[in-house]
Order: sequence, then C-alpha cells, then structure tokens
Amino acid sequence: MASETDRATEEKYCILGAGSSGLAAAKNFLQAGIPFDCLEREDDLGGNWYYGRPASSIYASTHLISSKRLTEFTDFPMPEEYPQYPGHELVWKYFQDYAAHFGLREHIQFNTTVKRIAPSSESDWQVELENGETRRYRGVVIANGHNWDPRWPDEREQYGSEFTGEHLHSSEYKTPDVIRGKRVLVVGGGNSGCELAVEAAIHADRALLSTRRRYPVLPKFFRGKPIDQCHELLHWLRFPLWARRLAARGVMHLTLGPSTRTGVPTPDHRLFETHPVINSQIHHHVGHGDLQLKPDIRGFEGQQVEFADGTIEEIDLIIYATGFRVSFPFVDEQHLNWSNGAPELFLNIFHPQRDDLFCIGLIQPDSGQWGLVDYQSQLVAKYIQARQQESTRYARFQELKKVSQPQDYGVKFKNSPRHRLEVEHYGYRKRLKKLIKSL
Repeated sequence: MASETDRATEEKYCILGAGSSGLAAAKNFLQAGIPFDCLEREDDLGGNWYYGRPASSIYASTHLISSKRLTEFTDFPMPEEYPQYPGHELVWKYFQDYAAHFGLREHIQFNTTVKRIAPSSESDWQVELENGETRRYRGVVIANGHNWDPRWPDEREQYGSEFTGEHLHSSEYKTPDVIRGKRVLVVGGGNSGCELAVEAAIHADRALLSTRRRYPVLPKFFRGKPIDQCHELLHWLRFPLWARRLAARGVMHLTLGPSTRTGVPTPDHRLFETHPVINSQIHHHVGHGDLQLKPDIRGFEGQQVEFADGTIEEIDLIIYATGFRVSFPFVDEQHLNWSNGAPELFLNIFHPQRDDLFCIGLIQPDSGQWGLVDYQSQLVAKYIQARQQESTRYARFQELKKVSQPQDYGVKFKNSPRHRLEVEHYGYRKRLKKLIKSL
C-alpha cells in the first residue's frame, strides 16, 4: 500500500538541482502546469554560482566568459546596469531575482540531498534521500550540473612519475593567497586554465602555463562589442563557417596582432574546432614576461618539472585546470544509456527509450548556456504535455528520439574528453526552437 508521501509525489516530477538548469526546468514546468518538486542539497539556490559552497567550482575573481546577452534566460534579461561580463556576485543575484520573479522558491526543497534514483516500474521512479526517506515520482529531470567532479590526471600513468610539491584542481582554487610567493604551474589551456594563469602572473612569484595543444585565443571585445555578439551577427547574416573563421582571424589580427610577436604560439588547429578560449590578458602577460608558456609535461623529478621541449623548471604548486568528469553517482549508468564516458541522449536531453527521464544542462556550448537550458526545458515541458494528451506529435517525437543522430551542427570538434558534451550553440538552439514549435 502506498504511503502518504508516495501518494503526494507519484504524479509529480522530480527536478534534481536548483542551479541555472534546475531553475529553468522549474520555471517552465510551473508555467506548463506540470507538478514537480525541485530538490537542492545546498541551503540556497545558484548551483555552481553559489560561491564558497561545496558544489561550487568558481573562484573569487570569476566572471562570465560569454556576454550577458548571449547567456541570460530567454524571458528574463539581465539588468542594463550589469556589465557585459558580470562577476559571480551579480550572477548569483540574477538567479535570486529570477526565482523571485517566477515564484520558484516555494517549489524548491533546500538541504535535501538525493542519495539514489532508480526506476521502480515502467511508469515511475524511486528517489531515495540521504535522510532515509524514499519517494516515488512520475519522472526525473537531472539538472545538477556536470562541472563538479574534478578530472585529475594520473601522474604516474600519464607522466611516469609523480610531482612532490603542492597540487590543486582549478575547482579548489578560490583566492590568490594560495599562490602568493610561489612558483606556479597551471596545466590546461581552456578558459579556466588561462584565467588562473593570468591570476598567477599577477600574484605568484613565477607563473607558467602548460598546454598539450596550441589554442587560438580570442579577445573579449572587438571595438567595444563583446566578441561573442560579433560572432552571433555573422551567424544571423548566415556567413558560412569558412567566412566566420576568416572574420575571427581578422579580429584577432586587428586587436592582438600576430600572436608570435608577444610570444604566444601559432594555433595548431583551425578556429572553432575546440571550445573557444576568450581571454584579453594572456597576450599582455606573456608579452610582459609575467607568464611563460610551456608545452605538455614530460615528467617529474621531485619538484622539478620537465616539459616536452626539454626545459626543466622548479615548481612549488601545480594547478590542474583539466576539467571535470561527467558523473552522476546517484544513478546507475545503465539507466542513462551510458556510452563513451557520458549519457547518449537525443539532443543531450532525452533517453531514447524511456519517456520519464531527462537531462537539462548536459551540454558544453561554445557560447552562453542559460538561454539554451531554457529552451531545453521548454521542449521537455512540451513533450510531457504532448505525452499526456497522447497526441500524434508525441508519437512522431518518440520515433525521432530513438534514432542516434550526429550533433555537431556543422562544426566538427576535436575528439577529446573536453568536447564530449560540446555543442555549437547557434545550430543547437535553432534545432531546439524548431522542435518546440513541432510539439
């Protein structure tokens, strides 16, 4: 016999997480009249942007990398007085205002940690909480983010030896006091790696940045306009990929000049084949001698680091900006159609067989994310409504999501763990909006 808790929740959906993705899902479910509980393990909303909490990987100087206009939710613009690239304090306030505007707080259960979820039948899910409580839900929306489980390199396996100095993962770095007075090596050429290398150039005694490949680095602004908005205009004008690459190279040349003049190596691949690195300070600090660029690590001897070019440096602290694993410890991989290190889902959202399990925010776009997760949530809400109505549109969508489809949308990214969830934002957004309309 079902308990009162079971009867109260079995017609609801369970949204896991109250960060940007969970908030977007909650807002769209509320507007669509779909009953739900949103479960959040922290004592407030914000997810990764709730600075200082265990679930947060950001540091004190973190700002948006994409501009506010290409990051914000679809129906809640960031205030005009916000800078183009707000810091984490303003971002967190924006989430608070978003939740207040749409009345989301009353639907969020804080300090509620999910221990395990599993399907209890073909039509519902069992959700077990850390406090021992078990609930049944009509379906589950996984929206807890994927930038929280640090990917550490196995030094012994990867380099044949181990570094005996201090180690940090980028997610553990918070303030510059941990790097002052030290010789710091940052490993990883993504946006976090470049930003932490700049921090080290300013605050450490010596700063080095080691990368496996040579990435193109785009400035944050071109003639006062955020660089991603310039690129968005080219998309809107329907410039083909080769023309967008040509335009971006022109911008880099005009704003930064030939990179080799400042000591930044020429990229070893074409633009947009890797996740874009947006940083206006790398060239400055390399050109001033405050930051030294190094190739991949060859090995360690104590605190000495040998690089692929044969040079050796004495290092006090290594910060590994090596990204995050795609990890959902509260659910068996078999329930997520796991393949090649990540769930294999239609549009990174829909399970090919089940119609009651969804992932929101399981993407790494080449621009801002919150607008995309808003469209993802709109599509899921439309899908649930169509399912309840047993419409022919729902039946067509069911067949569509069973078919594995390439998701590069015209851009082929380098095959690496970094790009496992990568999507080209413009084509991805266009596909989402088309499917929302179809349902």
